[in-house]
Amino acid sequence: MDIADFFDTFFEEAEELLSDMEQHLLELDVDDPDSEQLNAIFRAAHSIKGGAGTFGFTVLQKTTHILENLLDYARKGELTLRADLVDTFLEAKDIMHEQLDAYRSEEEPNQEAFERICQTLQQIALDEIGQQLDGPTIPAAEPKAAPTPVPSENDAEANSNNAEASSNGHLLVALLNVEDKDRILLVEELEQLGEVQSQSGDAKRYEVVLKSSDSADDIEAVMCFIIEPDQIEITAIEGVATEPAPAEPEASTPAAPAPQAPAESTASKASAPKPAAKEKPKKAAAESSSIRVSVDKVDQIINLVGELIITQSMLDQTVSDLEDQSVGNASLQNGMSLLQRNARDLQEAVMSIRMIPMEFVFSRFPRVVRDTAGKLGKEIELITEGKSTELDKSLVERITDPLTHLVRNSLDHGVEMPDVREAIGKPRVGKLTLSARHQGGNILIEVRDDGAGMDRERLLAKARENGLNVSDTMSDEEVFQLIFAPGFSTANEVTDVSGRGVGMDVVKRNIQSMGGRVEIQSKLGEGTNTRIVLPLTLAILDGMSIKVGGETFILPLSTVLESLQPAKDDMYAMAGDDVVIKVRDEYLPVIAIHEVLNVENAITDPTKSIAVIVQGEGRRYAMLVDELIGQQQVVVKNLEDNYRKVPGISAATILGDGSVALILDITGLHRLSRYKKEAGKKVVNNQNLSSFKEAEPS
Repeated sequence: MDIADFFDTFFEEAEELLSDMEQHLLELDVDDPDSEQLNAIFRAAHSIKGGAGTFGFTVLQKTTHILENLLDYARKGELTLRADLVDTFLEAKDIMHEQLDAYRSEEEPNQEAFERICQTLQQIALDEIGQQLDGPTIPAAEPKAAPTPVPSENDAEANSNNAEASSNGHLLVALLNVEDKDRILLVEELEQLGEVQSQSGDAKRYEVVLKSSDSADDIEAVMCFIIEPDQIEITAIEGVATEPAPAEPEASTPAAPAPQAPAESTASKASAPKPAAKEKPKKAAAESSSIRVSVDKVDQIINLVGELIITQSMLDQTVSDLEDQSVGNASLQNGMSLLQRNARDLQEAVMSIRMIPMEFVFSRFPRVVRDTAGKLGKEIELITEGKSTELDKSLVERITDPLTHLVRNSLDHGVEMPDVREAIGKPRVGKLTLSARHQGGNILIEVRDDGAGMDRERLLAKARENGLNVSDTMSDEEVFQLIFAPGFSTANEVTDVSGRGVGMDVVKRNIQSMGGRVEIQSKLGEGTNTRIVLPLTLAILDGMSIKVGGETFILPLSTVLESLQPAKDDMYAMAGDDVVIKVRDEYLPVIAIHEVLNVENAITDPTKSIAVIVQGEGRRYAMLVDELIGQQQVVVKNLEDNYRKVPGISAATILGDGSVALILDITGLHRLSRYKKEAGKKVVNNQNLSSFKEAEPS
């Protein structure tokens, strides 16, 4: 096994350690720092430094080495923390992240950034402590520096220090509660790092005597990519010669097993921590129950399960069409029912693998809020709710950027300056809340602030100034949606944060591409609540099957509000070819699917059709269909990957009879209908629709 095989694991572990480091730095109270947090930050830097050195990532190792020394002074109370120092540590963390990305891409890290952050950290040491830190190129100077952090951290780090001080290069590596298959891999890896001179023990404690030129830190860093840190102990073996000479008579009584004698003496020396080792099996078992799996493999399993569901639906359809309902066929149907239930359970179990908590998204926002508030000169308290709410991994990756823009927008345009807030009787510190919760088959994400809220009149005035078609009769919800228009901005001046009128339209487009929608609620002087509604996953869709002519279509169930039989008295003709239907004193645009998509042999009389009331982009529409077939879960197939983008259609699926059904895009259908009318291609060429009375004034 080559050490390069651990590269991907190191990159993932280092990503997590950097994320933990950032979180602890953001939570740190500089006036009364928590020692546990400081130790956690130091341990993260220490682990990254060890791994980087093992894999030859020199620039990352040197950067982390200097930061680690400063953190050691901080945790010992010799460096007084301030907000600007924490900012510098965060900047160092960002540069380390960039260096990690460079190594992942097999590129050289930015040398200028490396030199700059090293110089900055060295200057902090001179200004605050009055001494020069170990230079980035002299790891040999570590023993000279009395406050080198390792000894006081914990026993494992103390052992590592002793191991580094050992001049003969003999180390005792003890593996605690490691399974046989992992132990074999670890011993093979140790053989790559040096010469294994002896090995013995059992599942609880397996000891390997290793002669190696690598430091204990480097060896531990490699081992910890397979097992947990508390499953390994590395200690130096004092006085062991290269040849098996009896240097210590007490320890080497039997002549033949000389290399094992020090192992036994060290084992007795390590007997003190053994009670703790006895308590570790439970933890080790829990940790070993999780594995890292490539997302591509998970996607492949999900695709195969989707195909299985389609095949099961086809079999179910075939069995239900059998005319012979004899005892044999009844048994077949019972078997099919069992297969259907098991297939659904399998599908849900596999889909749950891709579900990850929203904490992965929310964890990046303390830094975003801190940096943005600092640039704007505002004081902000960030509150997160529902971090354990789960969402599909693909959606988590795609929702981060839109959510970041909404947060920055709330901080810039929503929350007032501290003096202004104080003058109007509000606390100086503004509140920004990020929350997530499940709502039916969807997830609801909210960005709430207690700022100034949206000024309806100002938005309308700005819209008219930009040439948008608006009226004073528009509802508040429609007026608030104006901020998503391309180029729309109410900022008085352009800043680093916002004001250019770009971004919000992209936010809306991105969320709609995920099958979601954005809603805005606001009260002037009280604050704004931006709500994002998303499906839990893009692979499976709860849909309503409808029939139009001889075609079957799927409406996303999340968009369906109700269905009704239209009455002639409720239908009104508008200017041109538009028709609306009155539903509880609200006039909704009518979309005849058979006319928009040119479906033949469909019911053309609206009063004999069924009107399905749907919602898209904050607006409601009435879609005329021939028949409601029923609700079902369908496996979504991307139409663009397999064919091309079709207006009014978002995706496709395969039904139980093997036929393809198109999944309708609500807002896309409305846009297609409007486009055809404006292009002069009459969509409504139907006497049944043109005979309705003119609409009443609303």
